[in-house]
Amino acid sequence: MIPSTCLVTGATGYVGGRLVPQLLSEGHRVRLLARHPERLRDRPWISQVEVVAGDAADPDALARAMDGADVAYYLLHSIQEGAGLEAAERVIAETFASAARASGLRRIVYLGGLAPDLPRDEMSPHMRSRVDVGNYLRSSGVSVVELRAAVIIGSGSASFEMLRYLTERLPAMVTPRWVRCRTQPIAIRDVLRYLVGAIAIPDDVSRAFDIGGPEVMTYEQMMQRYASVAGLRKRIILPINVLSPGLSSHWVNVVTPVPRSIARPLVESLRHESVCREHDIAQYVPDPNGGLLPFDEAVRLALTRIRDADVVTRWSGASVLGAPSDPLPSDPDWAGGSLLEDVRVRTTRATPEQVWQVLERIGGENGWYSAGILWKARGLADRLIGGVGLRRGRRDPNVLVVGDVVDFWRVEECQEPTLLRLRAEMRNPGLAWLEWRVEPTENGTRLRQRAVFFPRGLAGQAYWWSVSPFHSLVFPRMIGSIVEQAESAPRPSDTITL
Repeated sequence: MIPSTCLVTGATGYVGGRLVPQLLSEGHRVRLLARHPERLRDRPWISQVEVVAGDAADPDALARAMDGADVAYYLLHSIQEGAGLEAAERVIAETFASAARASGLRRIVYLGGLAPDLPRDEMSPHMRSRVDVGNYLRSSGVSVVELRAAVIIGSGSASFEMLRYLTERLPAMVTPRWVRCRTQPIAIRDVLRYLVGAIAIPDDVSRAFDIGGPEVMTYEQMMQRYASVAGLRKRIILPINVLSPGLSSHWVNVVTPVPRSIARPLVESLRHESVCREHDIAQYVPDPNGGLLPFDEAVRLALTRIRDADVVTRWSGASVLGAPSDPLPSDPDWAGGSLLEDVRVRTTRATPEQVWQVLERIGGENGWYSAGILWKARGLADRLIGGVGLRRGRRDPNVLVVGDVVDFWRVEECQEPTLLRLRAEMRNPGLAWLEWRVEPTENGTRLRQRAVFFPRGLAGQAYWWSVSPFHSLVFPRMIGSIVEQAESAPRPSDTITL
C-alpha cells in the first residue's frame, strides 16, 4: 500500500483513538483535527502525528487540516438527543463535503451505521441522520467509502459496554422485545482493518458497504454468549412488549452506568433488524485467512484486555499502544466494566528507601503488620471455601521479585523503590489487586495504597460491598503500620559498612 497523508477527525473518540496507531503502523502520515488538542497530549503516538486545532464545522479549520491530505476519515457523530440533531449533523457534513471538494481530497472514509431495511421516515432520528451524512458527503463529488456497522465488539464501544453491564449485573431480567431482533455484531479489529484498507480501494469506487462479523444473532443471544465467555451462569431473560425506547433507555440508565443520552439511540437502533445485505467489501479488502473474528473470540479478547491492561491503565493514567481491544485512558469513565477500589494515602518523613524496605518484607513470616489478625481471618475464610489461605508464605522473607508468592497473593509488578503490585489468588467472584506507589516529596515520601476489585457479575458486586466493612478496618491499619515502621527504620546514611 502506498503511504498516504490521512486526516482523522474524532481522534479523541472510541474508533478514532484506535485507528491512529493502526494507520501509523502501516506507514501512513497522520494529521488530526481536534477541538481540544490537549486531550491528545498523553497519547504515545502524539509525537508522530500533526495536530490541527479547530472545529469540523469551521471551513477555515477544515481547509488547514485538508491541505495536502489524500484521505480524510469522517468519524463524527452526535450520540445525543434533541430536535436539532439532524440539522446540526447536516451542517457539519455539508461543510466537510465542501472543504473536501475545494481541497482536492482523493477520498473520504466514513463509518456509519448499519441501517434497517425501512423507508427513511420510519427510521429513528439517529439512524436516519447517519444515512443522510453519507449522502451529504457523496454530494461533494469526492470518492466516499461508507462503512456501515451495527454493534461493535470491543472494550470502550458504547454498544459493547451496554451489553456487558446488562449481562453482568442482571442474572435474571425482564427485557424489552427488541432483545429478540437480529443484528450482526463485528469485532473492533475487523472494523479497523476495513477502515485502513479503504485507503487502497480504487478511486472510482464511491458507495456504502455493509460490514458485519461472521454471525447473525439476537441481542438476547449476545447476552447469553457473553455470559458464557465471561464465566457467568446462563441468564434468565423474559422479553415483554410494554417497554418503549424511552422507557428502555431509562431502564438501561438505571442498571448500567451508560448515560441515557447514549443509551436511547443505541436502543432505538436495536429495535429493527440490522443485518448485512451484502459483503461486497471483501472484493477490495479480502477477509483474513482465518475469516472474520467470531463473536465469542471478540468478547474474549475484550475481556482479557479489560482484566489485564485496563486495570493498569486506569490505575496509572498511562496510555497504551497495542491491540485494538486495548483500553485507552480517553475511554469514558463508564467504559471497561466496574472497577471497585479502596484508596489510602499517607505522607511520611521517612525516605522512599525506608518505605520500600518495609513494603518488600510484607507477608509470610513478617506478617501484614497491624492488619495481621484481620488478615489471618480473611486467610482462614479463604481456606474454608477451598482457597490457598495464608499457608503458602513467601520464598524469601526480605526480597521480592515478579512471580513470587506472598500468601494468597502473587507479585505482578515490582519496581524498587517505587511500585509493588500484588494480584490476589484467593477464591472470590472477581479479580483483585493490591498496589503501593512510593513517591518522593520535598520532606519525605508519599505512600499511595490502592486495592482494586474487578467483580464478576452480580455476585462480585455483592462480595465487594459485603467485605467493605472489613476493608475499612484492614487497609487504614495496614498503611499506617507501614509508615510507622518506615519512620523507625534506619536511614541508609546511618549504616556503617565494615
